[in-house]
Amino acid sequence: MSASSREPLSRPPETLTTDRSAPQATLAHLPNALSCFRILLVPILVAVLLTEFDGKEWVGLALFLLAALTDLLDGWVARRWGLVTRLGKLLDPAADKILTSAAFISLVELGLAPAWVVVTIVARELTISTLRSVMAAQNVVVAASWSGKVKTVVQVVAISLLIMNARLGVWQPLGTFALYLALVLAVYSGIEYALRYARAVMGDAAGRP
Repeated sequence: MSASSREPLSRPPETLTTDRSAPQATLAHLPNALSCFRILLVPILVAVLLTEFDGKEWVGLALFLLAALTDLLDGWVARRWGLVTRLGKLLDPAADKILTSAAFISLVELGLAPAWVVVTIVARELTISTLRSVMAAQNVVVAASWSGKVKTVVQVVAISLLIMNARLGVWQPLGTFALYLALVLAVYSGIEYALRYARAVMGDAAGRP
């Protein structure tokens, strides 16, 4: 068999490499773009919630859930295609905290959430964001805990229920219950995260020569 007759049976190695890298090249900036899109939705959400018009609850709920959906999507894309970056590790949680904090503050303005509860939750988010920034500067990585993930889900549920407070009728107490549950989880996960950060820093310091 001649060399020319054997050639069609194999593909050049460089072609295979290009094919594998094509999705990564195409999606490289998608996770961070979704995080930025989530931040851009925040002023629109606040404007809708604080403006009086018929059906604003449905529009506000749709905007909030769309923003929450981008959080799931950007994380899935980043993990699926190996696009986790240092910028993404900081931008994604920052976008989440901006979204939930703005929504909670808007609910206080509407009289749908106690100010002290929201202040406690927002203070926790700012504190953890500061710790994340310090950790990033020290190259210390602390993975998200189950309590932090549950806290985020409960916050989304609480905000959604409170947005629809006027439409819930007899189910209105559900929103209040979810809000206080989010408060408890926020405090618990914040303390847990701070302790894990302290252990990570002390362990790193102990390992240095």
